[in-house]
Amino acid sequence: MDRRKFVKQKLMATTALGLGGISLGTAGEKLGTPPVKNTFQLKYAPHLGMFKNHAGDDPVDQLNFMADQGFTAFEDNGMKGRSIQTQEKMASTMAKRNMTMGVFVAHEIFWKEPNLTNGDTALREKFLKEIQESVAVAKRVNAKWMTVVPGHIAPRLNMAYQTTNVVEALKRASDILEPHGITMVLEPLNFRDHPGLFLSESPQAFSVCKSVDSPSCKILFDIYHQQIQEGNLIPNIDACWDEIGYFQIGDNPGRNEPTTGEINYTNVFKHIHSKGFQGILGMEHGNSIQGKEGELAVIEAYKKSDTF
Repeated sequence: MDRRKFVKQKLMATTALGLGGISLGTAGEKLGTPPVKNTFQLKYAPHLGMFKNHAGDDPVDQLNFMADQGFTAFEDNGMKGRSIQTQEKMASTMAKRNMTMGVFVAHEIFWKEPNLTNGDTALREKFLKEIQESVAVAKRVNAKWMTVVPGHIAPRLNMAYQTTNVVEALKRASDILEPHGITMVLEPLNFRDHPGLFLSESPQAFSVCKSVDSPSCKILFDIYHQQIQEGNLIPNIDACWDEIGYFQIGDNPGRNEPTTGEINYTNVFKHIHSKGFQGILGMEHGNSIQGKEGELAVIEAYKKSDTF
């Protein structure tokens, strides 16, 4: 057989096997072909540590790994506490990889004692100072959202007074944020994991946001927390829709990736997508399996849940 005929037959055989232009090594392995990048329909946002077994400890390497898997957003509760140099490196990487920065925690959260609910002027001013400081961080990392938790209840004060005190503090914070186009998102937290907090239910958060009446004060609808607190997820999402600025994800029980618990995330994601949501869904959960295997399981869970 002449050489030209041999090459032609080999090419035809390769194409028939579906290998196209992929070159093969001596043992038949594929060479020089990058992994297929996932294309998600929503902006799911991992956090640092979620893929550290694959990417290592460096935040920039982790961001690049997330982007390589097709994730187009990122969130970091602890961003405010990182050095300016680290913040700038992370912001530069996100810009290069076309990733949107999600939430970071904007202020000290009072888990065991009241701060905004009791009307204490000094504590309110402390909160507002921290919001002002967070504006600089948000600009540095190109963030448009920051998480706010109004803190613990004031047990000796009527709930109506507490609500008025919280609304007043949030109005003042909105005055700081509005000129910068930044939104604080209020996160209701469930009674089981965080007993005694003022804000726990989506209708309550909806009412507070309506009272504040600012584009800089919206709801962070954490699907994990609200499944525990009230259930009825899709109807409550619909009822709160005008005031929802951000979502977070976690299955229940366990607070791990979708498909590991009772929530039908495919249906929830489909519904959110059908309403035209263009924002971020933060992956604020753990990995159900440790190590590299668990990290791959997280990616597969989102691929499965995003198929609708």
